[in-house]
Amino acid sequence: QSCQCLAWKPRPVVVWGAESQHVVAGYSDGTIRVFSISRTEMELKMHPHAVALTAIAYSTDGEMILSGGKDGLVAVSSPRTGMTIRVLADHKGSPITVLQCTRKQYRDFGVEGGELWLATSSDRRVSVWASDWLKDKCELLDWLSFPAPAGPEDLGSLPPSLAAFCPWEPGTLVYVGFGMQKEALVYSLRKKQVVEKISLPYFATSLSLSPAARFMAVGFGERLLRLLRCPTSDAQDYTGHDDAVHLCRFAPSGRRLLTASHSAVLVWELTGG
Repeated sequence: QSCQCLAWKPRPVVVWGAESQHVVAGYSDGTIRVFSISRTEMELKMHPHAVALTAIAYSTDGEMILSGGKDGLVAVSSPRTGMTIRVLADHKGSPITVLQCTRKQYRDFGVEGGELWLATSSDRRVSVWASDWLKDKCELLDWLSFPAPAGPEDLGSLPPSLAAFCPWEPGTLVYVGFGMQKEALVYSLRKKQVVEKISLPYFATSLSLSPAARFMAVGFGERLLRLLRCPTSDAQDYTGHDDAVHLCRFAPSGRRLLTASHSAVLVWELTGG
């Protein structure tokens, strides 16, 4: 089976020891496998999906695994018990492209739970949820649907729909995807509306927001990487890739950025504030 997606287990509050170095991977046969890096072995295998996985993420405390499939179903599974505790069908029919979790203040947005998470699907829809997994609570907070001109029926031929919580502006998220304009949209969960539009030269193929500084990285199919400083939207473009920049990832420190294309992986070092 081929590995389709993977995620690191979040660093715990205690000192990050070798015993906590785990990754979870999603496979084309619908299985999830948890690996110990220190022991270089598989510790757990679960089968929450009937189709290939397309996105995977740990909850912020590492106690749950969220996985999304090609059929649009999202499963919530416990790596402690190996059981799937919840399946969400809100995006059914469209592949999940992004799953992301972030911590929230208790009773933010008028709902209970210590965590916000989002799911994005290929049909330009984003759902935002508030959860308390220990109390088996999962409440839909917002539902975003972005318009687009008529396109081919095959969504796989269009630029991906991508969303990410904004680390430096709590309560907001950034969305890019095929739409009426080539732009990144900043959406406020409190105001329930788009509060900023950032013009882009092309439709984006990858997106990452720095957890440590006000930087946004956007990759394009035209072999271009753009680094945006927020909120001024000052842009700097970089070339060097051999194909579409299909992956951007900031390091947790925010000092380095990893980008990938067809046969090249580049690591960038950010200088200055």
